[in-house]
Amino acid sequence: MNGALHSQAAPRPRIALAAGEPSGDILGGYLLASLMERLKSAGGTAVPAYGIGGPHMQTQGLESLWPMSTLTVNGYVEVLRNLRAILRIRRELIARLRADKPLAFIGIDAPDFNLAVELRLREAGVPVVHFVSPSIWVWRFERIHKIKRAVDHVLCLFPFEPEIYAREGIPATFVGHPLAASIPPQPDVAGARAALGLPAQGRLLAVLPGSRESEVNHLGPTLFGAMQELQRTDVDLRFAIPAATPALRARLQQLADAHPGLPLHLIDGNSHRVLEASDIVLLASGTASLEAALYKKPMVITYKVPWLTAQIMKRKGYLPYVGLPNILAGRFIVPELLQDAATPQSLAGAVRGIFADAPRQAEMRAEFERIHAALRRDTGELAAGVVLELLKSRGRLY
Repeated sequence: MNGALHSQAAPRPRIALAAGEPSGDILGGYLLASLMERLKSAGGTAVPAYGIGGPHMQTQGLESLWPMSTLTVNGYVEVLRNLRAILRIRRELIARLRADKPLAFIGIDAPDFNLAVELRLREAGVPVVHFVSPSIWVWRFERIHKIKRAVDHVLCLFPFEPEIYAREGIPATFVGHPLAASIPPQPDVAGARAALGLPAQGRLLAVLPGSRESEVNHLGPTLFGAMQELQRTDVDLRFAIPAATPALRARLQQLADAHPGLPLHLIDGNSHRVLEASDIVLLASGTASLEAALYKKPMVITYKVPWLTAQIMKRKGYLPYVGLPNILAGRFIVPELLQDAATPQSLAGAVRGIFADAPRQAEMRAEFERIHAALRRDTGELAAGVVLELLKSRGRLY
């Protein structure tokens, strides 16, 4: 798109963004890389970006006014513990941006935080884009009415989402999922094992307990119990767990020490390599399940949250499944064992069942190949194009 910054804009126009967790920071990094390059081409100079973001967005030039880590919490109970700090940041961000009137505001995921910001900014005349549709197709569909009031455009990661918004008169565009572009169509199992120093031969189960301390605390003991149960009947099976942070590694090491004798490889980071190196995956529901699918790995999905969080989610739920591979497939292609159903014995049994069923593994891989092809797009470029077209339509670019 050709154009320049409108002569009536502020002397130093800026783009404002807010991401609340690591996955949103990654998405924001892709968007900013394309958006800043295209805005620079349009106006001849770089356009500053500010707001809230992590290392990926900051690498692309974002000035983060608050640490993103304050917003990175999981579940209702955890949010309550940090509520005062989150509300203070949100009030200050709204006040700052309503005074500054940035070229546009892009809220990246974190809907409980960003939708309130977006509503106030749109009321003040700031063009608003929300990047990543909230999971209204899983639960809390009523949020779509707030989205309609709060945003000018929704950027969707999944191809079925724009139709949902179209029925409510909300502009929305499928921009693909950046993971589908960054993960190769076929995994290099041997290369991944060599890179991680894992044995080239033998079966390997990747275990991903989540990237937050609360997830590891709720689910970790059950997963270690499942590994111990699996080893009892399969002494040749090995396990690999990626630790997202040093703090989580320390917690995982505590769990490992409580289960001596497990043939376990505890690895710093490198979750993608661990997935690529594995034969089957046992993991917490979330983005990691999509990553496992893109690596074409048969899997078992599990999750545990505090009792109160689970009751609220249960009452608001709509779909019979929570895992992204099942949502994208539209059926139970992957087993899900959640809350009380997630016991060491049940998880071990589900993993054993997949190891023993080659046709089922092949069926999963074929479905995951279809999902990969459907999601593979140049997400950053498509998202940047939507933002620029909105700016042009609102007279911010010409």
